[in-house]
Amino acid sequence: MKCLVVVAHPIADSLCHSLARSAIQALTESGHEVQVENLYDTEFSPSLTVSERQSYYDPPFDSSATQSQIERLLSAEALVLVFPTWWFGFPAILKGWFDRIWAPGIAYDHATDLGPIKPRLHNLRRALAITSLGSPWWVDRLLLWQPVKRVLKTALLGTCAPACRFEMLSLYKAEHLSSKKVEAFCSRIQRGLAKWS
Repeated sequence: MKCLVVVAHPIADSLCHSLARSAIQALTESGHEVQVENLYDTEFSPSLTVSERQSYYDPPFDSSATQSQIERLLSAEALVLVFPTWWFGFPAILKGWFDRIWAPGIAYDHATDLGPIKPRLHNLRRALAITSLGSPWWVDRLLLWQPVKRVLKTALLGTCAPACRFEMLSLYKAEHLSSKKVEAFCSRIQRGLAKWS
């Protein structure tokens, strides 16, 4: 498959970049075609421009500043997102990537009556979110009901790519991990991606 790996962490030697390398290695070894979108390396701007926002409901969407990123998303059959969960949400740069790249006419179409949107990412077959959190698992799952997972599964993939099979791997208590736990989590990533076909 054509796999797009999107990495959203500002520090090159971070845990997230280590997890991304494990994912890229697993995909490459399985024979997939891998493209990497490192949002900080490319200095991706997360802010919608005035013309982009104005064209959200007045098509066509102004994709002049983001066409290369849009083309990579549209050509992807699989998507791997690697990011830290901060304040139980996406890093601003990744949220901006969704705002600017998963746009109308690209990831979905508005209904004529502004009812439910119509999906356009029919090419996307698999998606995996890999994230690190400082909190223990029970805070994310029991108190907050996994907000990041729900947004990805229901709001983004559920509406823009409903046929896409979604999985999420969350590494909790990320500030206090032994190298053994990191290695075990990397092995989980590699085992999971080795099953993709």
